[in-house]
Amino acid sequence: MFYEIRRYQVQPGRRDEWVRYMEDTIIPFQVEQGMSVIASFVDEEDPDGYVWIRRFEDEEERIALYANVYESDRWRDEIGPAVQNLVFVDQMKVTRAVPTPISGLK
Repeated sequence: MFYEIRRYQVQPGRRDEWVRYMEDTIIPFQVEQGMSVIASFVDEEDPDGYVWIRRFEDEEERIALYANVYESDRWRDEIGPAVQNLVFVDQMKVTRAVPTPISGLK
């Protein structure tokens, strides 16, 4: 099992709008497609920073779930364009993290 820790820079002054869109649209949609969304955070020190975490059992599951989400008509036609408007897509940072033996996230 591994986690994706995803860090985004939101367009200046639009973080509240982004959080609402994540919580009302993106996260529910991804969960409906089978994603396991573990957490959603705003960066306390960066007014435009946002972080969220997803969990995958293995690489095969990640590939399948990415296809379910990012190759869907809804993502392509509705959600993807909204994301492009709200965050700096070229600045997204994704870290794959594997829990250590004593981690509470296993």
